[in-house]
Amino acid sequence: MSLLSDNVIPGNHGKVFGTDAKNKRDLDKIRKNILTVDGVKDVILNYEVYPKEFTIHTTKLVSIEAIQKVVTSLGFHLVPKDAIEL
Repeated sequence: MSLLSDNVIPGNHGKVFGTDAKNKRDLDKIRKNILTVDGVKDVILNYEVYPKEFTIHTTKLVSIEAIQKVVTSLGFHLVPKDAIEL
C-alpha cells in the first residue's frame, strides 16, 4: 500500500486503532503487549467510544502488521482507523 497506511509514523499524532476487546482487563492486556513492540513509545486507551480505541505513538517507524500480530496472538483484532488529515 503506502508508507502512511502500512506503518505508524513517529510524532505527536500517533495512529488510532479500533479493537473488538470490550472489558478493561482485556484492554489493559492488549496495551501491555503492544508496549513490548520495538519502537512503541506509548499506548493511550479511549474508553469513551465504541468500539474501544487505542492511540499508539512510536519513536521510530513501526509496521502495523507487527502490532496486529501481537494483538491477534491474544485473540483480539486491531484495525487502523483512517489517516489523520494534517
